[in-house]
Amino acid sequence: MPEDKKMAIDGDHNNSKAAANKGAGGGTALAQVTMLDGSVLDIAIDRKAKGRELLDRVCEAVNLIEKDYFGLTYADRHDPRNWLDLEKRISKFMKAEPWKMNFEVKFYPPDPAQLQEDITRYHLCLQIRNDILSNRLPCSFVTHALLGSYLVQSELGDYDPDTMGKNYLKDFKFAPNQTADLEEKVMELHRTHKGQNPAEAELHYLENAKKLAMYGVDLHPAKDSEGVDIMLGVCASGLLVYRDRLRINRFAWPKILKISYKRHNFYIKIRPGEFEQFESTIGFKLANHRAAKKLWKTCVEHHTFFR
Repeated sequence: MPEDKKMAIDGDHNNSKAAANKGAGGGTALAQVTMLDGSVLDIAIDRKAKGRELLDRVCEAVNLIEKDYFGLTYADRHDPRNWLDLEKRISKFMKAEPWKMNFEVKFYPPDPAQLQEDITRYHLCLQIRNDILSNRLPCSFVTHALLGSYLVQSELGDYDPDTMGKNYLKDFKFAPNQTADLEEKVMELHRTHKGQNPAEAELHYLENAKKLAMYGVDLHPAKDSEGVDIMLGVCASGLLVYRDRLRINRFAWPKILKISYKRHNFYIKIRPGEFEQFESTIGFKLANHRAAKKLWKTCVEHHTFFR
C-alpha cells in the first residue's frame, strides 16, 4: 500500500525512541505499540498518562482523525487480548516495561464507504487482512482470491507483464493456507482491476469484506441454559449466538433492554415481541467472572457506539 502512509510511522518511531531514552528513569515510560502493518511504534509517555492519551499519540503518528473506531490491546496472565481502558491510567494494567500493546480496530463500521478518510479505510483493510490470516475471519476460496487481488492492486498498482513476471506474488500473504491455485486466481483477477488507484482498490476490498458472515464479530465462548457449548458474537448489529459454527439466534441492539452479569453468568433482558406481554431474560454461563465481565463490557461499548 502507498509508501507515504508508512513514513509517518517510521519518522515518529525514531523521534520517540530518542525521547524515551532521554526520559528513561524519570517520570516517562516507553510504550511499544505494534501497528496493523507489523511495524512497531515507540512512544515516550508520562507514567501517569491515561489510555486515551496514548491512543491519541498513536493516531497522530499515523495521521488518523477518525480515532473512535480504534483501540489498544494488551496481554496479561489471564487473557492474551484485553482492550486497554482509555479512561484509566495505563500503569494500572501494565506492570512491566516497556509497555507492549497492539493497535487494532475495535468497532468495525458496517458501511466502510461512510468513513470520512481514505487513511481510516487503509487501516481497516490492514485489520481485516490480519483477521483473515489469523483465521478470525473465515473466507471461501473465491473471496480469498477477490480480496487478495484488491490488496495487490492497492500495493502494486496495475498488472504489468513486463516487470511482474510469474512470481510477483511470492511475498504476499492473503490467506492462512495459501496455495499455488489461489495465487494464480489472484493474478487473473488482479489484471481486471486496471486503472484503480490504492484508495479505490481498498474501498472495493472493504465493500466485499463487509459482506462476510463473521466481519467485525467478536466471539466469546459460553454455554446456554442447558449447558451446551456455544459462542456469543458481539458486533455492530447486536448479539449473535453460534453453535457448531452456525448462527442459531440474533438479538438486535434495539431489542435488548438490559445487559448484566453476576458471577460467571451473563444476562440479556429482551423487549416483548409483537404478541408477547412481558419482557424475557435469557442467561448464558461463561468460564468465570472475568469472562462474564469482559463480554458485558464489550456488549455495553458496542451498544453505545452503534445504537
